[in-house]
This record gives sequence, C-alpha cells and structure tokens, in this order.
Amino acid sequence: MARIAGVNIPTAKRVPIALTYITGIGRSTAEQICEAVGVDTSRRVNELSDSEIVAIREYIDSNLTVEGDLRREVQMNIKRLMDLGCYRGLRHRRNLPVRGQRTHTNARTRKGPARPIAGKKK
Repeated sequence: MARIAGVNIPTAKRVPIALTYITGIGRSTAEQICEAVGVDTSRRVNELSDSEIVAIREYIDSNLTVEGDLRREVQMNIKRLMDLGCYRGLRHRRNLPVRGQRTHTNARTRKGPARPIAGKKK
C-alpha cells in the first residue's frame, strides 16, 4: 500500500481516484496532481514506481494543505467565528444549521434526534 500524507491509499484503483481518499483532495485536484507530476491518469497505484510515489508525496506536501493541517485550519476558522459572536458563529455554537436552512421542520441531522416535550399530548 502506498502511504501519502499519512493515509494508506488503495492500490487497485486508478491514481486520481486513489488520491481522493486523502482529505482535502477532490477529483479535479487529483487530476492536477497527476498532470503536474507527469503520471498517466489511467494507471493504477500498484503500477507506480517508488520514485513516482515520492514525487506525488512531495508535490502534495509542498503545494497543498491536507489531512490534519486542513482539519485544524477549518476548526480554527469555526472557532474564530464563534469568538467573534457573529451570526454564523452563534449558529455553530448552538449546533443549528449555519447556511440559512429552515429549522421549524427538518434540520434533524444538525439538531440530533427529536426530544419529547414534557406534557405535550394531542
């Protein structure tokens, strides 16, 4: 198994698809990485030589923010919004939808399972 950015990427898959297993790399970014390093997109990970894997690893380390660093950055951005006390920060703090979705009905994913209200019967 090839290990890139602390993630074991699957060996049987094509290189761009396997790179998407790394947090912060999507399909288009994976294609760009293959193009920059000079790896054919139709090749599979187990067909790559060690030097090609090292080239991919070095390209990702030098040009992209991935995995733990990316997660830390996102969490810091959310914490900054919460500390500012802006609307988005308040929504994060209260565990409610942040991007304008309705909450009268739905929003169960964000709010969690419905809690019964004591004394409310039909």
